[in-house]
Amino acid sequence: MNKTNAMRMLDKAKISYEPKEYIPDENDLSGIHIARQIGLPAGQCFKTIVTRGDKTGPVVFCIPADREIDLKKAAKITGNKKIEPLHVKDLPGLTGYVRGACSPLGMKKKFPTYIDRACRDFEKITVSAGIKGCQLLIKSDEIVACVGAEVCDLTQE
Repeated sequence: MNKTNAMRMLDKAKISYEPKEYIPDENDLSGIHIARQIGLPAGQCFKTIVTRGDKTGPVVFCIPADREIDLKKAAKITGNKKIEPLHVKDLPGLTGYVRGACSPLGMKKKFPTYIDRACRDFEKITVSAGIKGCQLLIKSDEIVACVGAEVCDLTQE
């Protein structure tokens, strides 16, 4: 497998990771499907959601694959009145990634990043490697530090 920007960023930071390959399914890009394929609980596999805040512009969130983001909580935490998911067609230009392969690591620019507190439930979590077909298993505290994320409650009850 070729190195992705996410892998190169981790290598540069001397952070160890384990690639977890899976067979992508264009009809099911869900993290739950991916978690099943790599043999981990869906709560340990984190999906990346890129949004746009009315005051801050782009904001990145990582939440467990089996949860939904609470946009009201997300807006409040980020100092926005309103926050909405970025349109799929705008994703590659802004982040360098496509839907189903968006990683909080190695984006074109560094954006404010927030990771759900559920990451503290696991020593390691997965995030996308930046390509469909691969997740990266990384120590939770190391991904938080690497992307300069704030850990907070982001999901619906």
